Amino acid sequence: MIKIEIPTPDVVITKSNTVGEESEGDLSSVYGFTDYRNIPRDKGGIFMFYNINEQLLYVGKARKLRQRIKKNFEDNLSPIRKYRDEVHKITVCEIEDPMEREIYETYIINTLEAKYNIDKVFYK
Repeated sequence: MIKIEIPTPDVVITKSNTVGEESEGDLSSVYGFTDYRNIPRDKGGIFMFYNINEQLLYVGKARKLRQRIKKNFEDNLSPIRKYRDEVHKITVCEIEDPMEREIYETYIINTLEAKYNIDKVFYK
């Protein structure tokens, strides 16, 4: 039997309560998330969106994390387009190997029962 553990997040960002206000110094605010620039631009991995109650909403994988996360908030075809306002926290795990990303994504979706992932669900 193969033992898989959910990786520890490399980056965690939380939605700010002060959307639209200037933030101090190096902090960026994209879609209400401060420290958005801490998400790696050219690294692959998995990302998880949580609501304010720490319930997992969506898990995704990407070759370029920052671009993919941003696309989820801009694209009209995004699986979370109707639920963007629910996202309160984003966690990111850097995983370069594409096969590992696929395995972790499927494992996390089914272990933590992601609310809005419908394509890789085996727990229902």
